Amino acid sequence: MNARPDARDFASPQKFGIGQPVPRAEDPVLVRGEGRYTDDLALDGQAYGVFVRSPIAHGYLRGIDAEAALAMPGVLKVVTAADLEGYGPIGNALPFKNQDGTPMRKPPQHSLSVDRVRYVGEPVALVVAETLAEARDAAEAVVLDIEDLPVVTTPDEAAAEGAPLLHDDAPGNLALDFRTGDQAATEAAFSKAAHVVSLDLLNNRLVINPMEPRSAIGVYEPEDGRFTLHVGSQGVFGLRNNLAEGVLKLPRDKVRVLTGNVGGSFGMKAPVYPEYLPLLQAAKLLGRPVKWTDLRSESFLSDHHGRDVAVNAELALDAEGTFLAFRVTGRANMGGYLNPLAPLFQTVNIARNMVGVYRTPVFDVTVACLFTNTTPIGAYRGAGRPEGNYFIERLIDTAAAETGLDRVELRRRNHIRPADMPYKAPSGLTYDSGDFPAVLDRALQAADWDGFPARRAESEAHGKLRGIGIGDYLEITAPPQNEMGGIRFEADGTVTIITGTLDYGQGHLTPFAQVLHDRLGIPLDRIRLLQGDSDQLIAGGGTGGSKSLMASGTALVEAGDLVIAKGREAAASVLETGPADIEFRDGRFTIAGTDRGIGLLELAAKVRAGLPDPSAPKSLDVAHTHKESPSAFPNGCHVAEVEVDPETGVTTVVRYTTVNDFGTLVNPMLVEGQLHGGVVQGIGQALMERTAYDEQGQLVTGSFMDYCLPRASDAPFMGFESHAVPATTNPLGVKGCGEAGCAGSLPSVMNALVDALRPRGIRHINMPATPQAIWSALQEAGTAGGRA
Repeated sequence: MNARPDARDFASPQKFGIGQPVPRAEDPVLVRGEGRYTDDLALDGQAYGVFVRSPIAHGYLRGIDAEAALAMPGVLKVVTAADLEGYGPIGNALPFKNQDGTPMRKPPQHSLSVDRVRYVGEPVALVVAETLAEARDAAEAVVLDIEDLPVVTTPDEAAAEGAPLLHDDAPGNLALDFRTGDQAATEAAFSKAAHVVSLDLLNNRLVINPMEPRSAIGVYEPEDGRFTLHVGSQGVFGLRNNLAEGVLKLPRDKVRVLTGNVGGSFGMKAPVYPEYLPLLQAAKLLGRPVKWTDLRSESFLSDHHGRDVAVNAELALDAEGTFLAFRVTGRANMGGYLNPLAPLFQTVNIARNMVGVYRTPVFDVTVACLFTNTTPIGAYRGAGRPEGNYFIERLIDTAAAETGLDRVELRRRNHIRPADMPYKAPSGLTYDSGDFPAVLDRALQAADWDGFPARRAESEAHGKLRGIGIGDYLEITAPPQNEMGGIRFEADGTVTIITGTLDYGQGHLTPFAQVLHDRLGIPLDRIRLLQGDSDQLIAGGGTGGSKSLMASGTALVEAGDLVIAKGREAAASVLETGPADIEFRDGRFTIAGTDRGIGLLELAAKVRAGLPDPSAPKSLDVAHTHKESPSAFPNGCHVAEVEVDPETGVTTVVRYTTVNDFGTLVNPMLVEGQLHGGVVQGIGQALMERTAYDEQGQLVTGSFMDYCLPRASDAPFMGFESHAVPATTNPLGVKGCGEAGCAGSLPSVMNALVDALRPRGIRHINMPATPQAIWSALQEAGTAGGRA
């Protein structure tokens, strides 16, 4: 076990500056069980809420009989839609338009069902009681009178002629008829192509399943008419704004959102959910806090799901294998309502990220987004980025197999080259940096690509099929929104970073502290992080889209410069010289050409106590907002090897190698950890995770008995190497890494699997490639167990 560094070590840039693998400062508290998650909170006088949810997928809500529930011991209130009159529905602000120029259809989603239910698990009422057990018992006593209606669970069913309509203002169940790209140029490219490859590709629906289920506590303060929501989130500032202005119809200062530790989210805890308004209103009506925590079985139904889009994808090539165009036509599942950020993931994000690392000149992407009687779809790690990379990489491997071209050479031939930078992609975005050929070559070397035939022969000798696959990926990160970079010098000698991004497992404190340490020389053990109180923020884009360090890091760099500027003024006063004579280096202000100076923290204490000079700064604190900056383009190459047992269909990922360009690595240890998590989630989607509904819209895979998540035994050892080309779009040169693991693992694992199965006559298999699916495909090919 390593000894804890002494106080002097925490000031060493060689140990704790940018680029150093500093252990997460959050971990000691969490592993001791001292984290403060929402369900850990117990407010004075709190009551407990349990939601009554629709047990059927589609029907008219004719009545709610709560008489028996209200007569039960401890029951305080049953909140229904009638108690929420005057408040707004959950909104969607995306400005998407249909192909004909009309706006996307956005039927309202009320927090509690008003007259109709549209998916199993939709909240209908909130039962509040003195204890959780009493609330649960009473919730079971609430009787719902629902007149069944026909059900559709897939986009194909929803689009069929005569299908039941979920929303009167969405004819054909169509939310959005989306199209982007250059249709005419794409058609021209396909018409002259020497070869066209086509695949029907499914991006399977996922239940997101973070370790911590959702939980919230509603509080109302009647003296000033103010609501407070304690809730796990991905950013309190944006959540507060959307909740206040969109749902509660109140000024922002009348709403406060507080978030403590968060046990995972992956995009799921970012938006306003239906449960939040009833909890707040119940607190107002009862004059006491109301707490709710989801059961895991409820989470399967009530948390938004991820992915769920089926497409036909095509790639046009000339006789030399040069990419001419790609085309995608598909249908995406929205679920019963539009998530606040839907359908961004299945439309724009797929189109932009499918361009990837290749010089494909034109594309045409058309996606019909349809309502179905299923849980709404929202963001999940990558949110369209893994989908786009998966689609293009599967097309490339299929094109190589059909044309006889080497799959590595086909990629090299079409790579965007370093000399092309900055590169204007057909998506309209400009790639600022990257060396995609070098990343591929380094990954092949690290994976011992040339040694694969020997490994395949060894597997075959043991009756196994072995395949190797490439996932050459590029992600377009979310553009950093306005983000706060607050720096506050505390009376106890510590320094607080205030930011609107929010750590829900990533470990923000340590890399943010490394940036501040590098800029201002403040020892790491003196730095604290404040992120989960909307009252203390002036801006905040939240965490998502792999942009946190680009946003908060840049904000801290700019805020640090402002601290230095104020410090020069204060140091000049203390050292009795002019500000122009003051230099700053390694946490210390000095008079140029002398050894006379003062440390930043000592100066901050003197400023707080008050300087004699009335014109000197009264504080070194800074509340700064970084304005929006461009996206970055993290990229890399993953190489996966799998073994398949043809007798059982069981697939094992036996080798995994990654080379990644995340630009500057502020903390390589944390980056590698982020990559590991994303890779394992990608393996889960590729080989295991299947969300299934029956004909009545009941979730068949509604528990961990039916829904398979990857375990530690399913995760391979992962090689991690960095080939960094710093971004030019932000002062740190960072590119983002949080979602890249999924973007590389989906295509590399599935390409490896098809490579293993291709000798048995299987051209493609869709995700999830479960043992049953693989065994069945081998049976259909007539080659199970190696028999012709």
